[in-house]
Amino acid sequence: MRLYHHSISSNSRRVMLAAEYMGTPLDLTDVNLMNPEDRRRLAEINPNCKLPVLQDGEFTLWESCAIMQYLADRTHGQTLYPDNILTRADINRWMMWACQHWSPAIGAYTFENIWKGLIGKGGPDADVIARAGVQLAQFATVLDGHLAQRQWLVGDKLSLADFALAPPLMYADQAKLPIAQYRHIMAWYERVRELDVWKNTEPVW
Repeated sequence: MRLYHHSISSNSRRVMLAAEYMGTPLDLTDVNLMNPEDRRRLAEINPNCKLPVLQDGEFTLWESCAIMQYLADRTHGQTLYPDNILTRADINRWMMWACQHWSPAIGAYTFENIWKGLIGKGGPDADVIARAGVQLAQFATVLDGHLAQRQWLVGDKLSLADFALAPPLMYADQAKLPIAQYRHIMAWYERVRELDVWKNTEPVW
């Protein structure tokens, strides 16, 4: 299986965390989204022109959380995505929540405070950040409350849900995310950051 990715992409990091933790072998191809030729080749396998993309023979799969689930289903003996239907439903819930609510709110900060300047689009837009701040406060409150009495997102074990929610926080300082007051989120995030797989998947610029 081949994964098209880049280490600075939080969506790519989701997949890399899961694959490394499960011991799932992947052939890796780096894609530089700043390179027009790389973007052209990426568009040929993903019309959204987004990372990551998995190719397994003639099957091509995009969307990071879908790739994580697929790799788990292919990996015998993995523990991140148990067979129990209720546990899986709970993991799926948080993975979808990450894509629908958590990541977009964080992504606005990341784009405005980091990527926008790097691609020559000027400085951050205060109105965009203000709107994102309202969303982030809403969803961070939900997540912080959920984590108040638990170590991990689902049950008492690390799961795909944790690896779906943690990577968007990887640029928290540079993006100036207002999350320091959410102590349960910060404690959980620190537990994730202490994992060997997190340290092994740090972005390479």
